[in-house]
Amino acid sequence: MEQGSIFDLQSLPEGCVSNILSLTSPSDACRSSVVSSIFRSAANSDSVWEKFLPSDIHKILSSSVSPSSLPNFSSKKDLFLYLCDNPLLIDNGSKTFALEKWSGKKCYMIGAKQLFIACVDTPWFWKWSPLPESRFSEVAELLDVCWLEIRGKLETRLLSPNTTYRAYTVFKLTETPRGLGILAEASVKLANGVGAEEGEVKSVYLDPRSVPSNTGAHRQQRGINRGIFRLFPWSARSSNALNPEEAVRDPRPEGQVPRERWDGWMEIDMGEFFNDRGDDGEVEMSLLEVKRGNWKSGLIIQGIELRPKENQ
Repeated sequence: MEQGSIFDLQSLPEGCVSNILSLTSPSDACRSSVVSSIFRSAANSDSVWEKFLPSDIHKILSSSVSPSSLPNFSSKKDLFLYLCDNPLLIDNGSKTFALEKWSGKKCYMIGAKQLFIACVDTPWFWKWSPLPESRFSEVAELLDVCWLEIRGKLETRLLSPNTTYRAYTVFKLTETPRGLGILAEASVKLANGVGAEEGEVKSVYLDPRSVPSNTGAHRQQRGINRGIFRLFPWSARSSNALNPEEAVRDPRPEGQVPRERWDGWMEIDMGEFFNDRGDDGEVEMSLLEVKRGNWKSGLIIQGIELRPKENQ
């Protein structure tokens, strides 16, 4: 090619364009479809979207609770988009699997039944109950404990390799929560057959109305306090509630606050890790409040979700 000459990408065969797009990302492939009819045809081809699907996708689909109920997908792209918007219940209903739309990375949620929750089978401490808005058949509702301990683990081979993940506790509060306005500790760490790495321990609040005053978390939350009180109209009646005047005087230490999810649940960020363990390792997650000894109730646990870190 002569110096200064321009090469027209649209003159490439469609198969060559497909090969190029398969080396990009789902979002790049979708954007390229507006370039020309050749790019649009290549961007929708199975050869491109098969590369964006996990290599073990057939094994994952076969582990679905009801594989026969899955739609008949007309293309690999349709399958990809379905898994982005419809978390798949797998492994006898203990987990859900989904794909992140922009990158195609794997996302998992471990249901409460698959977690270790201290005293969860003692009926005056916890109870199992169905909740229509949950992905799982049952959720764990905290009735009354002074020792809050929730732990989960997942094999790193199930996750996308060389990817930074964040873990989140997914939960709701009942109308009358109690004792959740104090700091809990959340952590994430990688482990193998030899031992576990030490992970960062984060201070977190489980009740979003318990944000302390004059801290970064409070300044972040103060602007949405009114929205929170609208979301939780019962908050003014709760013994843990803080109205704006009380919050200004509250001296409690700083900690992370939950945020509302797109599906109506809340989540608290437990920490992040880089998955470079391949087939040899586990990620361990924990949420603890075992130091104060105060009685707590009104927490509904759906599970722990692992998904790729945003904007990576």
